[in-house]
Amino acid sequence: MLRDADIGPGRPPVPNGPATAPSLVDPFGRSITYLRVSVTDRCDFRCVYCMSEDMAFLPKRDLLSLEELDRLCSAFVTQGVRKLRITGGEPLVRKNVMSLFRALGRHLETGALEELTLTTNGSQLGKYAAELADIGVRRVNVSIDTLDRDKFRAITRWGDLDRVLEGVAAAEAAGLKIKINAVALKDVNEHEIEHLMTWCHGRGYDLTLIETMPLGEIGDDRTDQYLPLNTVRARLAERFTLEEIPYRTGGPARYVRVAETGGRLGLITPMTHNFCESCNRVRVTCTGTLYMCLGQEDAADLRAPLRASEGDDLLNAAITAAIARKPKGHDFVIARAGGPSVSRHMSVTGG
Repeated sequence: MLRDADIGPGRPPVPNGPATAPSLVDPFGRSITYLRVSVTDRCDFRCVYCMSEDMAFLPKRDLLSLEELDRLCSAFVTQGVRKLRITGGEPLVRKNVMSLFRALGRHLETGALEELTLTTNGSQLGKYAAELADIGVRRVNVSIDTLDRDKFRAITRWGDLDRVLEGVAAAEAAGLKIKINAVALKDVNEHEIEHLMTWCHGRGYDLTLIETMPLGEIGDDRTDQYLPLNTVRARLAERFTLEEIPYRTGGPARYVRVAETGGRLGLITPMTHNFCESCNRVRVTCTGTLYMCLGQEDAADLRAPLRASEGDDLLNAAITAAIARKPKGHDFVIARAGGPSVSRHMSVTGG
């Protein structure tokens, strides 16, 4: 029986050395080398743009075990995935999740995987930062939308900014490279973005700004939250010199260097300028559902083939068949009269 116990040497090793060539290529010739895996839909925050306050989470029995998540991720690695990001919900609230990180770390040691990282709200980072660094994680993304304590509590509903900042400090002390993610919210944090940027750059952190996305019912009208990043960029350009640079992390952000601070600013613009032409990513939920596009409903069940056999032939075939259906791009729309473009919450798909 599969259990959420420590994943030890019982898992077969992967071949030594990096993959020679990507084997997952979608119908538009894009190589899929980046996998984002949600290990839980649960979170200890209730951010206003992500969740309703009274969320109904999945029954624990529906979730893949940590051993199954390791096996699933490893199947993608053998097919050419080179970057693996662990997400949630909040990934660090998953019980015994560090055993999954330790297991996946073996792919870093063999060179099959270039990077193992995570996106977190930072609430548990103080507890786990040193261990993550020891496993081989080299950088983390931490979500901070404001440095105003009261406003942070209002945005996250349950969050404690001081605890998050302590987690960021612990990550820095452990040698982890830090990128701060902030969702740009109209009339909420839009006039704090300059301050947040200079705060990040003064500490050597990158900052990435994200447009709010129409994912899931949240109990509010997203048109009241939506702030286009072309507006934000134009405002920043009035005071700062924004220099286009070719820097990429494998994700959807387009980066500029801010001459006055020397730091990097990333812009993720699914609404005003989609990033689909170079998409190299797919997402797997904590139940084993593969979404080939964040902004589309089409999905493939990987849990059934995963559990149908101890071997990976069925799983590998299901992955290959799903990638053959990856769409050209998303079609997000925020309309006052309508609901979300996609019914599932971001916490289900993985951030």
